[in-house]
Amino acid sequence: MRLSISQAALEEPGPDLARTSTRTNHRDVIVVIPAYNEEFGIALTITELENTLLSPNYLVIDGCSTDGTSQVASGMGVSVLTEEERGGKGNAMALALQHIPDSVNYIVFTDADYTYPAKYLPDMVKLLDEDPSVGMVDGNRFPEDQQTTESINTVFHLGNKCLALAHRIMNGVKLKDPFTGLRVVRWALLKEWKPVSKGFDIEAELNHYVQSKGYRTIEIPIEYRPRIGDKKLGVKHGLTIMKRIILLCFTNIEQE
Repeated sequence: MRLSISQAALEEPGPDLARTSTRTNHRDVIVVIPAYNEEFGIALTITELENTLLSPNYLVIDGCSTDGTSQVASGMGVSVLTEEERGGKGNAMALALQHIPDSVNYIVFTDADYTYPAKYLPDMVKLLDEDPSVGMVDGNRFPEDQQTTESINTVFHLGNKCLALAHRIMNGVKLKDPFTGLRVVRWALLKEWKPVSKGFDIEAELNHYVQSKGYRTIEIPIEYRPRIGDKKLGVKHGLTIMKRIILLCFTNIEQE
């Protein structure tokens, strides 16, 4: 696959703004942002990240957007990889894993539509810093002590709960929000990972992989904002995730 790469180098740090953190920098962190036609959300997403993290690396994976997503991101000094053909979120994440600098310790995965607040990331990174048994920290959009927000409709919430239950029963993944788009993962854990999921089912595969390697996943409660731009998730994506959960179940059987 040929790639179009922006001139911004991955190792080039972003602006060092005033933030509160126990760290002096996040230069060992790379933020991976899969994006497809997100020109209206990606600028806000990157700006908030720059105002929250201390000089991390950034990598946007553009899935052949037909709008100005790539131009907006590269114009902000962020590195962009453009797929030659339109893929899904799984393809984008797999491509990103091939371009992670050796200096990185942690990978942040987030969406380009401004739904996930960046303010939680310093604490998520800190959890990994403090406990080597934790392989991944996830943002939980459905904390039990909070009512469902307007940005999460009832059908969406119910669908997630059903898939989460199937993931728990069939794959042993006991997470409240296993399909969240906000995660921080140890890069050392993912170096040998060869994901096969092409779309949104990548989340189920990632959960299963982290658990299979003997690491714990921690969830922290987060807010979830209304997306900027057109909605992309639909019933067909839920069916794809369910199919992946079933396939992972057979993987569990083969490993026993």
